[in-house]
Amino acid sequence: MTPSDPAVTRSAAEEAVRTLLRWAGEDPSREGLADTPKRVVDAYADWFSGYAVDPAAYLRRTFEEVAGYDEMIVLRDIEFESYCEHHMAPIIGRAHIGYLPTSKVVGISKLARVVDGFARRFQVQEKLTAQIAHCIEDVLRPRGVGVVVDAIHQCMTTRGVHKRGVSMVTSQMLGDFREDARTRAEFLRFIDGNGRR
Repeated sequence: MTPSDPAVTRSAAEEAVRTLLRWAGEDPSREGLADTPKRVVDAYADWFSGYAVDPAAYLRRTFEEVAGYDEMIVLRDIEFESYCEHHMAPIIGRAHIGYLPTSKVVGISKLARVVDGFARRFQVQEKLTAQIAHCIEDVLRPRGVGVVVDAIHQCMTTRGVHKRGVSMVTSQMLGDFREDARTRAEFLRFIDGNGRR
């Protein structure tokens, strides 16, 4: 991963980790922590790889030979990991995506890649939900898009109020999903736990 700010070198990033270790009361030179700065920078390259990708690019390869299929397509339970931009703490959750195609559809793995492309950035859940929905709407131009995200925020479970077992649910409905209550209800039924194998 190349940093978006070329003035920040890898060695500067590793030194920042050493500074945080010292601030926390540790000795970054002790055996167990000697390689921690390198490992943290490597982990950041993975966790925040979304800055290096354009999620919309995943949706540009579509399929038009679908025999006129124009009913709802739903991909549910897309697991993701993200990080809260307020505390840099993990957000772990699942996204559910539905859309009503016009003349083209996209491979389902591309929808999961869109989720990861936005999730692997510093986020707030409301923004993440909207970004996924608007990306699909902008590129595929479907009749409607629905996105529901259900996630647990470690900034709430491991610090502050320390409330475990609490998840946050956000949704973004566009086009027919917003305007037609029956379409919205059908989508919500599809992503509900009832009827799953």
